[in-house]
Amino acid sequence: MIATSGSQQRILNIVIFLVLCVGVVVAVAPLLYMATTAFQGAAYVQTYPPRLLPDTLNLDNFQQAFASRNFGRALLNSAGVALSTSFLVTSLAATMAYSFARFEFSGKRIIFAVLMVMIMIPGVVLLIPQFILAKNLGLINSLPGLVLVYSAGPLAFNTFLLRGFFENLPRELEESAIIDGANAFTVFWRIMLPLAAPAISTVAVFSFLGAWDEYLLALNFLTDQNLRTLPIAIANFRGQHSSNWGLVFAGSLTAVIPTILLFVFFQRYFIQGITSGGVRG
Repeated sequence: MIATSGSQQRILNIVIFLVLCVGVVVAVAPLLYMATTAFQGAAYVQTYPPRLLPDTLNLDNFQQAFASRNFGRALLNSAGVALSTSFLVTSLAATMAYSFARFEFSGKRIIFAVLMVMIMIPGVVLLIPQFILAKNLGLINSLPGLVLVYSAGPLAFNTFLLRGFFENLPRELEESAIIDGANAFTVFWRIMLPLAAPAISTVAVFSFLGAWDEYLLALNFLTDQNLRTLPIAIANFRGQHSSNWGLVFAGSLTAVIPTILLFVFFQRYFIQGITSGGVRG
């Protein structure tokens, strides 16, 4: 490998910095425009050239959005569904991953291979089978039914992620606890779960975000207006107020804020959890 001179390295660093700046602008500009439009009055929404910073902060769009029919209920529905999905996926994936990482049982390799195949199947392919199964089980038009469908999708990947993390934990900790009289559940609950906190947090947050932002399944599984989730409520704004983009973006910004806060508070867990879980998979 040919070593680069000091000047060449500086040029390379400048190029990398400029590329990163362009990437940041491309990523942030749509979000900034959405936030600006949400805080502008209707008369300024479609001005050209578009404004990236509002002259004044106008909360009329947010007031109108929350006063609209079923928007507040949709927000609560999405929060309940996302939290329930996150809890269910995290609980099942953690126990399954620990079992695959630490125990030997009949059919272990076959079952894990089936899970790996499930990761490769696009979720949209399973939409019709999931709908028919949910209809036969009486889960259509039900928020608990939607939680079960949401939980089934990411379960295989999250099990794979956590399995790699558990396999990297030293077995000596478990052996010492067993010698002291702890059973398998105590070892899992008191020792393994605290050590796996970064990976567990990553799975919980990703599961929450997946359920919080999901639109297609909720649109097909929920027909009662009182059960609709936040993405559907925002889409209804577009249908009812096709020219009022300020209202649409106010609802969209309301949906985006929780995801940004989750990333800000848990970003260090994302990096540590993903890298540690992917070392041995």
